[in-house]
Amino acid sequence: MTLGGSWGQDRIPAARYDAARDAMHAAHRAGITLFDHADIYIGGDSETVFGRILAEDAELRRDVQVQTKCGIRLPGNTAPEGSPVHYRLDRDTVRSSLEGSLERLGLDRVERLFVHRPDPLTPVAATAAALDELHDEGLIGSVGLSNVTPHHVVAFQHHLRTPVTAVQLQLSLAHRDFVESQVLANHPDGTAVSFPGGLLAQCAAEEIEIQAWGALAGGMYSGAPATGGTAGHGAAALVAELAERMGLPREAVVVGWLLRHPYGIRPVVGTLDPQRIAACAQAPRAAELMTHEDWYALWTAARGRPLP
Repeated sequence: MTLGGSWGQDRIPAARYDAARDAMHAAHRAGITLFDHADIYIGGDSETVFGRILAEDAELRRDVQVQTKCGIRLPGNTAPEGSPVHYRLDRDTVRSSLEGSLERLGLDRVERLFVHRPDPLTPVAATAAALDELHDEGLIGSVGLSNVTPHHVVAFQHHLRTPVTAVQLQLSLAHRDFVESQVLANHPDGTAVSFPGGLLAQCAAEEIEIQAWGALAGGMYSGAPATGGTAGHGAAALVAELAERMGLPREAVVVGWLLRHPYGIRPVVGTLDPQRIAACAQAPRAAELMTHEDWYALWTAARGRPLP
């Protein structure tokens, strides 16, 4: 998200190209070839930086795939100053958003275009028709849905001819409602869980990829200054202990906790630090080494109290 610099900047700092280049090449070396974007990220600057670096490197351009998102309207970014933050998924907005992304990225198509958040004022049928047009023109390979419920998935699938191939949600040790919702039925704590019930099982059954944004939880368990209170400190200590036992970086353990889940979660790694990117690439090994008890111990430490 911050590949292009900082929110609110007037221009892209020259040093940002060097940092982005290092991050992109570190990911490529680690075998990461799918890159996640959105039209709003740093006002489009993240896509601009990415596109310019792709243009420099034929090998990188050949190997990478790109997905991007549309639909969030931010004042002074994708919407005029003075407007409220809102969501818009009418035909013209969807098309113009993608066209802007393709121009900034220097690409003819993207593998997947995400609906970033649902728009209550635009009928799903209208958005689906716009997405089908883009697919028919060869501008997108498939559709993704971000921050949605099972009902949104069903509605889009009903109206789309284009396949829905991914759902992206915030999932991590810090955002655990996807597992809390599985065990807190008939328990008072269940009333505080907001995760859309049945969504992961629905995606798994229909072979829709589940992508986890915020997979590293901002680094709170793997080296960032602790801000999560006692639970955050306890989970960070356990992550360090498991990392030492496994002989792996802490980031690998944090991301490996998601990979250990049976629904095939694909983490979106947001760090630009080449060392942390390389560390995250070792998450599959951490998932292999993580026992049933390890996984539950991490969950319990992160939640700060025993399971019922």
